Amino acid sequence: MVSDNKQQGPAQSLPPVIFGTSSLGNLYQAVDYGVKLEVVKACVASSKPVAFFDSAGKYGAGLALESLGNCLADLKVDPQQVVISNKLGWYRIPLLTPEPTFEAGIWKDIEHDAVQMISYDGILKCFEQGNELLGNYQAQMVSVHDPDEYLFASHSEEDYKERYQQIIDAYMALAELKTAGLVSSIGVGAKDWKIIRAIVADVKLDWVMIANSLTIKSHPPDLIAFINELNQKNIKVINSAIFNGGFLTGGDFYNYQPVEADSLTGKSLLDWRDKFYEVCKKFEVLPAEACFSFSAGFPGVKSIALNTTRPEKVAINAALAQKEIPAGFWQEMKTQGLIEFLK
Repeated sequence: MVSDNKQQGPAQSLPPVIFGTSSLGNLYQAVDYGVKLEVVKACVASSKPVAFFDSAGKYGAGLALESLGNCLADLKVDPQQVVISNKLGWYRIPLLTPEPTFEAGIWKDIEHDAVQMISYDGILKCFEQGNELLGNYQAQMVSVHDPDEYLFASHSEEDYKERYQQIIDAYMALAELKTAGLVSSIGVGAKDWKIIRAIVADVKLDWVMIANSLTIKSHPPDLIAFINELNQKNIKVINSAIFNGGFLTGGDFYNYQPVEADSLTGKSLLDWRDKFYEVCKKFEVLPAEACFSFSAGFPGVKSIALNTTRPEKVAINAALAQKEIPAGFWQEMKTQGLIEFLK
């Protein structure tokens, strides 16, 4: 049974920065609760009067939601001063194998497994479980998570159509939650923006979250055109994974896949990053600052979702929205062939 608590939180005029919570689910590395507490504390302090968090049942099989709720409670944060986006579609289950069965090698030291539940009933179960994990807090912004992965797992055209209908059914459930006042807005989160485009044509959405799609490294013209269309329809865009899974700021994974220096793809990525860093150094611009400025600088992009495991970086991340990048930087990036057009 879905909770009947009406949403009476602050109106969701999206801030420039939304704090991602995948690190609270032990993405790539196990993080001590004390560190998580300091991260959440820094997020709240850097986003007065209202803190926005983006989470998902998939993150650590619900660990991120659970950790977020516990941290907010321990910090005695007023639920009215928090907005939480929960991307729904993954449901926590007991861990019965040595390692979780989803996204092998990504989530560290988690004690549960997760299964995908995308359907009318399944999405409601995910919504209810998510709020249970959050404790005293509730998700106001909801979406279907990874509909692209769900569709790509189909084994036939008929199966694809059935799965797409299940996605539509899930959105019927979310629309009912919104009508009942249990959530305030509905969106979608996916890595393949073309799936988002298909869903937008069939479902009334308030916002979309794109991931690994519109970055300084990858920015296809047809995606930019789609974002312009969303802006004209007053559908807000939240841009996430703007560092391509951490690679653009020095990580070893590109879009959550390890970069092999000996492979052609890996060499190409590393060469691009080396040249990018050279331009950054020349103009005294931090890579993160350039990534943020580029990814936020499109009409329709209202927020950037950022994530960190280091409390001291939270305020730095929040300040990225204020950084002015010199025009010469973009000209040099274009001249070097590192971006396709001038900002």
